[in-house]
Amino acid sequence: MSFKASNHIRRLFLHSASSSSYKCPPPPPLMFSFSWGRIGFSPLRHPPRHRLLSVKAAGVSPHTFMEVTKAALARASASHESVAIRAENKSYNYVQLISSALKISNFLCSEGLKTMQEGKNGRFSFAEGNHGAGYLHGARIGIVAKPSAEFVAGVLGTWLSGGVAVPLALSYPEAELLYVMNDSDVSILLSTQEHRELMENVAVKSSAYFSIIPDVNSITSGTSFDAQSGKGVTDLLTNLMVEIDSLRRAEGDDPALILYTSGTTGKPKGVVHTHKSIISQVQILAEAWEYKCTDQFLHCLPLHHIHHHVHGLFNALLAPLYAGALVEFMPKFSVRGVWQRWRVSYPKDGSKADDAITLFTGVPTMYSRLLQGYETMEPDLQAASALAARQLRLMMCGSSALPYPVLKQWEDVTGHRLLERYGMTEFVMAISNPLHGIRKAGTVGKPLPRVEVKIIADDNEAGAKGVGELCVRSPSLFKEYWKRPEVTEESFTDGGFFKTGDTVTVDEDGYYIILGRSNADIMKVGGYKLSALEIEAVLLEHQAVSECCVLGLPDKDYGEVVCAVIVPHEDAKRRAEQDLKAAISLEELVNWSKEKLAPYKIPTRLFLWETLPRNAMGKVNKKELKKLLAE
Repeated sequence: MSFKASNHIRRLFLHSASSSSYKCPPPPPLMFSFSWGRIGFSPLRHPPRHRLLSVKAAGVSPHTFMEVTKAALARASASHESVAIRAENKSYNYVQLISSALKISNFLCSEGLKTMQEGKNGRFSFAEGNHGAGYLHGARIGIVAKPSAEFVAGVLGTWLSGGVAVPLALSYPEAELLYVMNDSDVSILLSTQEHRELMENVAVKSSAYFSIIPDVNSITSGTSFDAQSGKGVTDLLTNLMVEIDSLRRAEGDDPALILYTSGTTGKPKGVVHTHKSIISQVQILAEAWEYKCTDQFLHCLPLHHIHHHVHGLFNALLAPLYAGALVEFMPKFSVRGVWQRWRVSYPKDGSKADDAITLFTGVPTMYSRLLQGYETMEPDLQAASALAARQLRLMMCGSSALPYPVLKQWEDVTGHRLLERYGMTEFVMAISNPLHGIRKAGTVGKPLPRVEVKIIADDNEAGAKGVGELCVRSPSLFKEYWKRPEVTEESFTDGGFFKTGDTVTVDEDGYYIILGRSNADIMKVGGYKLSALEIEAVLLEHQAVSECCVLGLPDKDYGEVVCAVIVPHEDAKRRAEQDLKAAISLEELVNWSKEKLAPYKIPTRLFLWETLPRNAMGKVNKKELKKLLAE
């Protein structure tokens, strides 16, 4: 296959900016073509048992994400200032990232072969096959690094070597790190120098080989290729392309990534994504949200958190890189830092900085905190901040339900109706409000391109309307749960749809409404099935309510009763202290709710707390909370 033959690679270069006549530069004419040949891993030791999906979606290419690396190099030769990553005031172009990835790949293959020959670790899989020795054949490689160029190089290097990337979070307690590493049979643990001491100790305990990810060279002042001559740049690009082309290749159906779910029903499960599912997803997102090579994405999300990797890893990193966009990491979310970055992008004089941010995505708690920070600003700073935020092309929100008051206030301040969407680790993104068109509050939109969804009611009857469990079939579906064939089998319908466990309905315009997790957000009260998310959205409209969580508690008469856990606003707490009473009483809440909720939906139990226990992605674990309140 040559570059000319690849439609999705051509799209990588030919996206045009909607608000400008500038077009992303096409790759230069190549004096040689690349034959990709057969590219693949040996099968996993635990082959999947679930029903194989036959996806015949037009426009989906059965390629791997690594093909994008060669497209990126071709693009780099057309524009020597092609920056891919910016982090901590340093910039990194595609050549530097891929050069580092190749070094990591060469190390992994040589160290893996050495380890196998010396018998130090039984976790390597150098099976005989089309690839021969010096290829990892699906060995799992743990990667521990903050959002950085080194993290990206580590993932790409793992894929180039034939390994499966297992991103790990620094926030994991040691017991959780060891569980994930042992469960996924991690052979080599890659980490950066700053975490060496901690990760070396973990590697020893899990019998994994430890190695440092080398620092990626950044762009020096005023140059992108360390002041190399034009011929030097051309020679470097040619050498990199030849080296990539000489490597053994993975097939689309081979494993590339294992992400661990939150394990709300037991120990975390490893979700295995293939090269094909990854490239399918980034193509879908780049198409639906019109990512362009002129975009610059401010990235403030975890890349490897056990609860929601897909938001930070796919939506905000792999898909933008696929489109040739620039990703700027802010490793730790900062309210002041985000507002400042937007103001620098779009000064008060109406100009636009060369490195201006155009895309941003976050979780609801991020937007709540940004609004709180905005409210503390002086009027002049508020005006400058709001003006700057209005200039971004797109702002998105996900990972948990967005309270309507937050959505409305954000729109009032910035002019942006946040784009809400729906996804899971198992298929990444499936449903989204439109980029162009009406974004309906309280919904997650309609199915993305090439994604099929259906609702299955309790009687196992499928229907387009009504209430039931959402099931998804998509080219981005995962391959299997690692070493859990029975669970994998149970998670799919006979037709190859993945059962999400989320209860949904559809409105008159075809927009999907998430009513909640079937096992956490759906309450059965006196014969009624109630959505906790619906009730939460109403309670958040009360002037005294800052945060709330609604769940069902056991009751001998009704099965369950509606319980509300509320965090009052600071103003309400101050008034309550002055009046020597609660910030809000159950009686007050019931009376207020009568005009907004059906009688059987009104909370009958109330708890006032200082904060709600949330994970790193801002979600409340209702199962644990329910156990605590039921004691």
